Amino acid sequence: MSPLLYYIRHGETDWNTAGRLQGQRDIPINARGQTQATRCGEILRDLFARDAIDPARLDFVASPLGRARETMERVRTALGLPAEGYRVDARLAEIAFGQWEGLTFDELQQRWPDAVAARDLDKWGYTPPEAESYATMSQRVHEWYGEVTRDTVTVAHGGTLRGLLVQLGIASIADAPFVDITQGVVFAIRPGSLSRYA
Repeated sequence: MSPLLYYIRHGETDWNTAGRLQGQRDIPINARGQTQATRCGEILRDLFARDAIDPARLDFVASPLGRARETMERVRTALGLPAEGYRVDARLAEIAFGQWEGLTFDELQQRWPDAVAARDLDKWGYTPPEAESYATMSQRVHEWYGEVTRDTVTVAHGGTLRGLLVQLGIASIADAPFVDITQGVVFAIRPGSLSRYA
């Protein structure tokens, strides 16, 4: 059986609240995000207790961006594990939005309406200036997943989870950009299967 992936989106940031595209900008989590991160650790603690899983036997991997690392450290602390006992993998970094990072969609619409229209026609394949497409990002996330050999707790991003869901046959290319990747939720994933715990 394939390893079970416990996937957590990083806690909320002020840019999330403002609707700004973060991409690979290193924006810290805010107070609400800190609470969400700790809550995810508590959810995992309860799941592990229910299923008689020793969390120390799992692998822990995070995106290198600070918002994911701080979330992971709060998750591990809630599990009673050393905060720093995890790995980072650059392939889990959020999709790069290039010149669009830091802007809201309203601001994008005002500056580059033709580009926004082109993206609306092909959310999966469109590449903003100096950025990457969902299609490209999903390949690097799938490459990472192909190296997962045991049950793993991962903290990364909404975009990277959407890319992985397509690669694992859980969401279609058309549906993936619209999947709600809520913060403060633990997603349990195997190929073809997604469960949510909140």
